[in-house]
Amino acid sequence: MCLEIGNKVAVLDADIRGIITRKENDFFFVKDQHGMEYSFYATELVKIKVEQHELSRQVAVQKSLWQQKTQETVKKKKSFFVKDKNEVIMEVDLHADKLVKSTRGMDNYDILSLQLETAKHKLEYCISKSISKLVLIHGIGEGVLKTELDYLLNNYSVKYYDASYQKYGKGATEIYIYQNPN
Repeated sequence: MCLEIGNKVAVLDADIRGIITRKENDFFFVKDQHGMEYSFYATELVKIKVEQHELSRQVAVQKSLWQQKTQETVKKKKSFFVKDKNEVIMEVDLHADKLVKSTRGMDNYDILSLQLETAKHKLEYCISKSISKLVLIHGIGEGVLKTELDYLLNNYSVKYYDASYQKYGKGATEIYIYQNPN
């Protein structure tokens, strides 16, 4: 980089900008806007051709591009509900990492209890809101949660079966909730 007297420069590791006033040996002396003079090596300086505020005036921001970028930053809230041919289906993932931030300090019994309470709560919610289908995603694992879910579902007026293999794989149970149980 070719630095000369009169160049506008900025210091790399400090918020100092100014004009080179003189050079002695390997040092360049920079005078800032307040009249203070500092000495730096050439490797510590960057030549400035255009000030930042002038660059900002020259840059034209396209409105559509700006809107697109700002919309991408807004997180989309994931809905628990899926519509399938005018039918509302609630999906609940019972994996422990989806229910709590951390399972630290929880043993298997605590995790299983949390999963079953969540399933029970969501099932009762669906019954109260007249939602006809609920999909509980439990995963494959050793089958303990699935067995416990089967036991829980036998206490309700529902019909349950393995959910769509194509959509959920082997690790989900679909529950049909009778709306007018007799």
